[in-house]
Amino acid sequence: MSETKKPSNQLNIELPEDVAEGIYSNLAIISHSNSEFVLDFIRLMPNMPKAKVKSRLILTPPHAKRLLKALVDNIQRYEAQHGVIDEPEQPPFPPMNFNTPKAQA
Repeated sequence: MSETKKPSNQLNIELPEDVAEGIYSNLAIISHSNSEFVLDFIRLMPNMPKAKVKSRLILTPPHAKRLLKALVDNIQRYEAQHGVIDEPEQPPFPPMNFNTPKAQA
């Protein structure tokens, strides 16, 4: 008898070194149309009136919903292991002043 090879369910994912370093973001802006969700990740710097989008993800609505479910699941597992994540009351928009001295050149 000959054994039939089953198709592999493995996915080979490559993580380039520059991507593995990650990009720090302290603000995300989410927008959507009828066909996509756009997530812009931004880094606000103290006393700087201009902020740059550091990364943008564009997702289909089904992928955005799967991302939401994955985040909820991961946050629940994190909190079960490390305790509840504190959510201090936030103003409607992050402050541009981090209570640090003004930048000087």
